[in-house]
Amino acid sequence: MSDLPRCDVCPVWFCFRHVNMATPVPLLAVCESDRTSLLCGPPTFREHPTFPRDGGGSRNLTFSRDGSLLAWCNGHGVSVVRTSDGSSVATLALPKTTLLRFSPLADILVTWQPYTKSAEAAQGDANLRLWELPGAGLRKALFQKKAEAWCPSWSQDEKVAVRIVSNELHFFEDNDFNVIANKLHVQKISNFELSPGSHPFKVCVYVPGNKGLPSFVRVFQYPQFGGPGAALATKSFFKADRVNMLWNKKASAVLVTASTEVDKSGASYYGEQTLHYLHVGGETALVQLPKNGPIYDVAWSPNSSEFCVVYGFMPAKATVFNLKCDPVFDFGTGPRNAVYYSPQGHILVLAGFGNLRGQMEVWDAKKYKQVSKCQAPDATHFSWCPDGEHVVTATCAPRLRVGNGFKVCHYTGAVAHEHQTPAGSELWEVRWQSFPDGTFPERPVRRQTPAARTDAPAQAYRPPALRHLPAAPTSKLHEEEAPQNARQSDKALSKAALKNQKKREARKAAKQESKPEAQLPSDPAPITDSQSTETCGDLETDRKIKNVKKKLKAIEELKEQQASGKVLQKNQLEKMQKEDQLLEELRKLHLQP
Repeated sequence: MSDLPRCDVCPVWFCFRHVNMATPVPLLAVCESDRTSLLCGPPTFREHPTFPRDGGGSRNLTFSRDGSLLAWCNGHGVSVVRTSDGSSVATLALPKTTLLRFSPLADILVTWQPYTKSAEAAQGDANLRLWELPGAGLRKALFQKKAEAWCPSWSQDEKVAVRIVSNELHFFEDNDFNVIANKLHVQKISNFELSPGSHPFKVCVYVPGNKGLPSFVRVFQYPQFGGPGAALATKSFFKADRVNMLWNKKASAVLVTASTEVDKSGASYYGEQTLHYLHVGGETALVQLPKNGPIYDVAWSPNSSEFCVVYGFMPAKATVFNLKCDPVFDFGTGPRNAVYYSPQGHILVLAGFGNLRGQMEVWDAKKYKQVSKCQAPDATHFSWCPDGEHVVTATCAPRLRVGNGFKVCHYTGAVAHEHQTPAGSELWEVRWQSFPDGTFPERPVRRQTPAARTDAPAQAYRPPALRHLPAAPTSKLHEEEAPQNARQSDKALSKAALKNQKKREARKAAKQESKPEAQLPSDPAPITDSQSTETCGDLETDRKIKNVKKKLKAIEELKEQQASGKVLQKNQLEKMQKEDQLLEELRKLHLQP
């Protein structure tokens, strides 16, 4: 027990009631099919000493926003306990409950169970219930047939709550759900997202297109809903079967990913996606993504001034954009489909889960330098620890029912704790305890040198009859692009501007070729525009000299582009490797009689 911090108040080791709150220990809740447990976070990973052991598996669990309360449902009822000492706050006899959530200040616990009808109640029973805490008194019972958007959304101070009812938004104030304070009806609203933070509250709504009309999203400020100019920002677009709206932490801008179920061009199995940007000041934009293909993931940085997008056919690109939707840094291409910022925003993880092999690239989000690279095969879940130092990856059912377990690692790749779910049991969920912003300070990013490999790298299979022969040269299916700083490269141009730029470069190159070329010295130097050529008197030799000089000049231009930071293609690099051969050829041509 000596590795645990000693309490300054009680004569015991690691007292949860009087733990030093300057450096709290995050808890990790683990739901398995045969039990629900609560573990102390790094560095100990011991079981919470006062958490009531639940012999049944939890269907769903949730922490309050400040992490002081934990609630879970296990098919028999709903339990709410304090995370500090494990004491009970409420117990509800709700065996059919499947979804739980706390209000931001943990004054209300919301429970949802599937909507059903009975002979006694033809309209069905109210399946969405709001319970007061502490005490578990029923404040309001409502009808919510669909699990999608089932829970009301609150402002951070709980002054305003909103839920969607019959294609319109109902707003409630001060948790009084008996009186609708305001309504927002814009044609047929199908989805919404309330901004984070407190007053002034904003809401982004989505209205799908109909009969040739485009879909659109609008941003309103509560309660200013009336009048033709009430919307703070509006963006319309076609090709949208559904949207995902994502506010930044400061509630100054929202990103909207519009998706279609089917790509009519047949280019993508995933349908078609576009990314739109709306600012509360009225500015809107279509985020220009340099590579075609699906948009896998979008994430705001906690600083609210930039966002990262993972997109394009595999190997996918990842790019950071600023609030002007200009690229800031390009991470190149790789096997990835997800992006995760640390809670402090100083570290960024690019990962490839699902049908990919679980590669994770860890980057310093401020200096844009790679910190480490590790693997989490078969991972179905990833989340950052609130300390911004550790991550948890897990293989959970029902996505995968074999090899269930979880692993907690430092972002440098060092494994801090690993758990394998016993045979006959399944892992359903792992969840970190929540903490208020600023609880864990940002620490300097450090890079750990990976240990040297002792095992030989995997080789491609070769039949026994061919193993005595030399191996054939291998080639990659996809040539991956290297990372590059977009601030140092040219800004993204429109198609028309890019076309005009190519025309200007072509005219400039034609003028340079028409200029007389200088005589080469005995040891040919790189060709420049100011050099002219001396004819040898033989038309065929002069033509060959001109062609060689033209190739050398192209190589010099490629060198300049490489020096400026541009990533060259494979064929361009191969062209540069022929410089010595061309110089030797040019020397021999000048020595011909």
